[in-house]
Amino acid sequence: MTAEHPDRYTAFILRYRWPVLLLAALIMLAVTAGVGFVSVTNDYRSLFDQDNPQLSALNALEDTYGASNTALIAIAPRKGSVFSRETLGAIEELTDAAWRAPHSTRVDSLTNYSHSWANGDELIVQPLVEGASTLKDTDLARVKETALNAVDIVGRLVSYDGRVAGLAISFALPENPDAAVIEITDYLDGILDKARTSHPDVTYYLTGDVPLNRAFADATKDDLESLAPIVFLIITVVAAVLLRSVFGTAAIVAVLVFVINTTVGFAGWLGTVFNPANSGVPIIVMTVAVAHSVHIVETTLSGMSRGLDRNAAVTDSIRVNAWPVFLTTATTVIGFLSLNVSDSPPFRILGNLVAFGVFCAYVYSMTLLPALLSILPLRARPASTGKAGFFDRFGTFVVARRKILLWCSAVLAVTLVTGVPRLELTDNWTQYLSERYQFRQDTDFVIENLTGMETLEYSLRSGREGGVTDPAYLRKVDSFAEWYRKQPEVSHVQAFPDIMKRLNKNMHGDDPAYHRLPDDPELSAQYLLLYELSLPFGRDLNNRIDVAKSATRMTVVLRSLTSQGQRELDARAQAWIRANAPDLASEASGVSIVFAHLSQRNIKSMLTGTIIAMGLISLLLIVVFRNVRIGLLSLVPNFIPAAASLGLWGHMVGRVGLAGSVMTAIAFGIIVDDTIHFLSKYLKARREGLSASEAVRAAFQTVGHALWTTTAILALGFLVFASSGFEVSWALGLLVTLTIVFALLADFLLLPPLLMALDRRKP
Repeated sequence: MTAEHPDRYTAFILRYRWPVLLLAALIMLAVTAGVGFVSVTNDYRSLFDQDNPQLSALNALEDTYGASNTALIAIAPRKGSVFSRETLGAIEELTDAAWRAPHSTRVDSLTNYSHSWANGDELIVQPLVEGASTLKDTDLARVKETALNAVDIVGRLVSYDGRVAGLAISFALPENPDAAVIEITDYLDGILDKARTSHPDVTYYLTGDVPLNRAFADATKDDLESLAPIVFLIITVVAAVLLRSVFGTAAIVAVLVFVINTTVGFAGWLGTVFNPANSGVPIIVMTVAVAHSVHIVETTLSGMSRGLDRNAAVTDSIRVNAWPVFLTTATTVIGFLSLNVSDSPPFRILGNLVAFGVFCAYVYSMTLLPALLSILPLRARPASTGKAGFFDRFGTFVVARRKILLWCSAVLAVTLVTGVPRLELTDNWTQYLSERYQFRQDTDFVIENLTGMETLEYSLRSGREGGVTDPAYLRKVDSFAEWYRKQPEVSHVQAFPDIMKRLNKNMHGDDPAYHRLPDDPELSAQYLLLYELSLPFGRDLNNRIDVAKSATRMTVVLRSLTSQGQRELDARAQAWIRANAPDLASEASGVSIVFAHLSQRNIKSMLTGTIIAMGLISLLLIVVFRNVRIGLLSLVPNFIPAAASLGLWGHMVGRVGLAGSVMTAIAFGIIVDDTIHFLSKYLKARREGLSASEAVRAAFQTVGHALWTTTAILALGFLVFASSGFEVSWALGLLVTLTIVFALLADFLLLPPLLMALDRRKP
């Protein structure tokens, strides 16, 4: 549709309103059929691109040492230590049951720990605990002493104080892991329920990669099922209260239903897979799309209050709003499409689907909505001095107090923006889910009482086949492990030299003096061979040594550490390697470091995307307004709100991650809408011969109430995200809400004084 002939266009829509309604309904129903193809993934890897360098390194590590899909069960007696017959018996039973878990490949626990000792010249390797219920007190004391002095399990499978034990299960998941994850977690929940019944004095906690995936799926499902209806209700109630028109609200609701169904159906036809990061698409579309309808309905009702009949009021509304609605659609679409530069696929999906939804909202607002308004029995609202009078008085106040408002706005903005440098750009994936999820509660317990959940993995190469038993190589790896153990951020280090030290002691009659690395490479190789031959099924060293015995895996378990802290720790480790063992050069891998780099990479990529979006929107406004000064001036109330909200977040929270990396791009495309509507009404008044101050008052009278209504709906809609159980979603919702509120303040209190100060040309 062109801006030059809106009346002819509206006349066409009103004349053929029933065919328009029928065609819109048929299109919506056809597209909605795709809803059944929408799916939800529980794989945390969906947050990353397949060519993500950290994810590629993780895949390479798993190809060498086996997949790192794990579940960790923490076992804690209500009283005393784990070294009792009942608790050890519970661990034994749980270990046996864990072996029968679907897709399980390995089970490591305190009871099946491969304890080795010497019997003359013979090396004995047996589980640390067998038949827990028959153990004597001396046996319990031996088990306790052995476990708490075994560096490869203390801080991992048993806490340093002996009050909590761990059971780690490894899984080989199929290519499509979603169903397998549900099957596994259902099985684990089942055996834990039985364990709680059999051993009521023992408590159990479940965490790990696989339970994390299940928790992601639950969070996604919860957001999709619970948040959207809340937003829908808020929009309906707020629109009804502020518009004071039941049928006007009904028309808006109808448009929203069409927009949401079309968007989600389109996503289904595309085969879109949702996860917690983009499950808010329907909510965002619903919240953003309502603005177009509100402006059109508000102007229609205002026209009827001035004495126009229904169709004339609709025609007048389309004439007034066609161009601003088109512009706001374009700017919002640009803002969301800028998410395509994000390093995280779910955000690209979110950006594209919301952009499509906004486009659909424009199409339905310019076709379906006027047709509905011409059919529904709209009633003229009583001409009141309420809203019109308020915004007339408010405009007069702004004109009279323009200087003080300008200075106060500037001081407030500067004060808030000073919080931006205080922001730490980081994430902690163990806190992605709120405490209302059992996974988060269990994870927090494990971190506080047993072991860390963040790990750094290193594949340390010897340089040749069979080189892992070379004493020189072992000494370098051991030195690296000891360096890590001295770092305050580290909870536990699992390294191959620890096994070789124990074997060397075993082969020398368990003499503590020989708890050191062997000096002879041939003896070292023989010790390893003898040990591997003695290990039971499922307890081999393939998860620690590669097949060619040319590299070993070192696992560093961290205390609760932010993404930035993990990156800094690995940087120190890389510096140590370069200085002390350059031939061991290996970049850190593991789930934690992949997450640790995601927010950093995403912030860098989104900075580019945001700059591009802002540049395009700025250029569009300059061209549209045909006034460089006004076009550039319009950027001020749109730059400041995002900076102010991030600054306030910096003062109050001090940390922002994935949400902050995409917030500016999302918010900028939304908040510029109010500026466009205000400026379009302001410039229209200027072209009609009004002075700058008179044009400001006219803009407030014309569009003030609509801007207040759309802001209330947008802010409340995004505020609903605060109840999401996924940190990225609630942080994004709060940040965008703050930005929307600041944007309204800027458009009402900062933009008008700027216009009156800088736009002094004669009408």
